[in-house]
Amino acid sequence: MIPLMGSWTDLHRMRAGLPVLVHGDGTSLWTLTHSRDFARAFTGLLGHPAAAGESYTITSDEFLPWNEIYRILAAAAGVPEPELVHVASETIASRDPGRGPGLLGDKAHSVIFDNTKIKSLVPEFTAEIPFAAGAVEILDWYDAHPEEQKIDPDFMALSDALAGY
Repeated sequence: MIPLMGSWTDLHRMRAGLPVLVHGDGTSLWTLTHSRDFARAFTGLLGHPAAAGESYTITSDEFLPWNEIYRILAAAAGVPEPELVHVASETIASRDPGRGPGLLGDKAHSVIFDNTKIKSLVPEFTAEIPFAAGAVEILDWYDAHPEEQKIDPDFMALSDALAGY
């Protein structure tokens, strides 16, 4: 899954040398977890009597600012230095109401999770796959499946408008 606001459209823009919108100033922190890391923790809960009826946070202990997330994905896409254009989350939300709730209620704020509870029940759990490695897997998969490289023309237009094109 591409965690960027514009999904594949942002990666297409990076590869085309076009500016990419980043919500806010790009410094809010985010936690990304590889599915294989999640699966190792989750399977450790299966059949464990103490897990019944409980909820668990299962995330990586790596947290990154959005600017770095964009740069890591750009590097995986073969783009050494993407042009990141910072736009207030409120501005993006007002111009694209479909993305607004996810930006304002979620991604605009730093998100760091506490994995103490899962590690107390599954002590061998450690997230081992850094986002940079996952980003390479994401790009490899999309490059092998060009039919999934969907460009959103509305988000292209919004990106051009908000980037001053």
